Amino acid sequence: MGLIPAAGLATRLGALPCSKEILPLPQSGSDKINRTRVVADCLLEAYKSAGIEDVYFIIRKGKWDIPAFYGDGYPLGLNIAYLMMRHPFGTPFTLDQAFPFIKDKRIALGFPDIQFSPGNVYQRLLYKQTKTGADVVLGLFAPDNPSKFDMVNYSSSGLVKQIVIKPTKTNLEYGWICAVWTPAFTTFMHEYLARILIENELEGVLETHVGTVMQAALNRGMTLATEVFHGGEVLDVGTPPDLAKAMQLGATILRPK
Repeated sequence: MGLIPAAGLATRLGALPCSKEILPLPQSGSDKINRTRVVADCLLEAYKSAGIEDVYFIIRKGKWDIPAFYGDGYPLGLNIAYLMMRHPFGTPFTLDQAFPFIKDKRIALGFPDIQFSPGNVYQRLLYKQTKTGADVVLGLFAPDNPSKFDMVNYSSSGLVKQIVIKPTKTNLEYGWICAVWTPAFTTFMHEYLARILIENELEGVLETHVGTVMQAALNRGMTLATEVFHGGEVLDVGTPPDLAKAMQLGATILRPK
């Protein structure tokens, strides 16, 4: 089961003609999609390549253009459904909206505004999870700008030691951009977020990061493994400079290879 959190407001990009997930991107002559390529296609293609055909977009009110664009996913060979965000306190709460539907499933997570290659990311994550039995497997890439990513300190055996949320300065080389996890982590996150809502009912809930929940799971004794994509390419098009860079680079980086 693939999850796509798409409830953000894209404030970093300013005024947009549509939701950022369906912003048009450069087309490649080898594209198999018989329409304009958009931002979220990279992730959806990677899901499908790994045999992940059931996908939930979690959106917010006003982002109706996403279901209008993708529909039920049939043209892409996917089964796409849509859920509505309830708590606007960060991506973990957005993902948790799917809990009743996914609590007994193995989950793949990706972010629709991140373009990446190679295209076999989720095959490798699923294989690593099956092989190791880890509760979570993180896909690690070396970003140009670590301050935009959750950077990961991991052991020589590939186990996560620490997750550092968007550091201003760091010696860490790799950050996570995608993940696969088991029902055990889905349940942990659901219960962790429920406690946050109860404990912060009076003061208000601050934005929570997925990396924060993962670090809490690590502290609780859960096993977080890594799959490192040496030489992998990653580009977050969620800011104007990087969106412009994506347009300049063209379609070669914008689709999984």
